[in-house]
Formats: sequence, C-alpha cells, structure tokens
Amino acid sequence: MGRAMSAAASARSNEEFDMYYLIIKQLHVSAAALSIVFFVTRAWWSVTGSSKLQLRIVKVLPHVVDTVLLTCGVILTVMLGGLQAWIVAKLIALVLYIGVGTVAIKRGRTRSTRAAAALIAVAIFFYIVGVALAHNPLSWLA
Repeated sequence: MGRAMSAAASARSNEEFDMYYLIIKQLHVSAAALSIVFFVTRAWWSVTGSSKLQLRIVKVLPHVVDTVLLTCGVILTVMLGGLQAWIVAKLIALVLYIGVGTVAIKRGRTRSTRAAAALIAVAIFFYIVGVALAHNPLSWLA
C-alpha cells in the first residue's frame, strides 16, 4: 500500500509541477508579447519624435512588463533544471536586444539610426522567440 500511495503522490506532484509550469510559461509568453508591442510603439514614437514618449505610463509600464518577463524566465529556467545552451543563447540575445533597443528609443542621434536600431532589435526579438520555440540556439534554422 505504501508504494501505491507514493506513486499517487508522485503523480499528483508531477501534475502540480506541470500546472505551475504552464501558468508561468503562459505569463512569460504574454509578457513577451506585451513587451514587443510596447517596444515597437515606443520605437515608432522615438523615430517620429512623438511627445508621447514622455508620458509617465510609457516610461514605467514597459519596465513592469519586462520585470515580469525576466522573473518568469528565471523561474522557468530553474524549473527546467538550470541553464541549457538554448537558454544561454536567449540570455545573450536579450542583452543585445536591450542594448540595440536603447539606441532605437533613446541613444540614436538621428531618426534613421533609431529606425535601423529598432528593426535590428525586432529581428533579435524574433531570434529569441525562435530559440524558445525550438529549444535550440539555431532558432528558426533548427
């Protein structure tokens, strides 16, 4: 009887793990979708010189979303057993995305520089999505 209870407890534990994993993964994916929408919007406003970039909500909300995105990513990494090659590729690409993104929104001196940086940042974002879907650093080429 002890083995049967242990097997049942183990199955329940696996079901709970799967449920939490799916919830956190969905939150991560949703935050990623919101993040790119906010980025593209802010980049467009930067290129067009819109004063909307100065709104408090525009300055704060993307950071809140990105914090949720990164926090979920860390939790998922732990749940998956730690760093794997594809997760490392995502992290490296994330650093590049952030750096290029700052050029697109703030640091680019000309409109064309900001526009080019925005396009490169979006391409990096979609590389990250491909890595996440394929669980492979080759992204869409895997």
